[in-house]
Amino acid sequence: MEVPVCILVRVSTDEQNNARQVSELEAVAERHGWKVVEVIREDGVGGSSRIRPGLARALHLAESKLVRKVMVHEVSRLSRHPAVLHDAVERLNEAGVSLYWHSQAAETLLPSGKRNPATGMMLAILGEMARYEKENLVERIHSGLAEARRRGRRLGRPEGTTLSAADLLAKHEDIVRALRAGKPLRDIAARTKKGLSTVKRVKAALVG
Repeated sequence: MEVPVCILVRVSTDEQNNARQVSELEAVAERHGWKVVEVIREDGVGGSSRIRPGLARALHLAESKLVRKVMVHEVSRLSRHPAVLHDAVERLNEAGVSLYWHSQAAETLLPSGKRNPATGMMLAILGEMARYEKENLVERIHSGLAEARRRGRRLGRPEGTTLSAADLLAKHEDIVRALRAGKPLRDIAARTKKGLSTVKRVKAALVG
């Protein structure tokens, strides 16, 4: 009997593409003989947000006994907020539904249906790492903006966007990381699946 599963994918901006997440998870399901009953896409939703319609849908399927596994590409796709992550995993566990995340090829429940203690510890660590990464990025952004103000640089809304510089940088944290790593602009656009103009606006906001 095929195991019914759902796939949950999330990208933090509307410009990103979740096709790779879906295709890789569908391939995993096919290898294991799992039946994908629904693909849930959350577009333009930040990982730290507590308002998660896609996650709510996945939990509904789990608690309604319509799926036996929820598949995500990595833990941060479920949530970057430890409290949200913990609550979601607990609800899945109580429903007898296993969370599978592809980056570690791990599940929260053993084949017997009991909790997997190893992945429980992994989730706690990964959740804290995701929160630290987010907080550290925001801190660096604020520090950089404060230094730019000290130097007298103009920090209004970057040309071509309705977002403030801080909001733009926080929204496109993947671009910020790539810029700080010294990646070429066109390479960043290709890797993040965002427009070159967006990358340029983020760079302008970053350098002030």
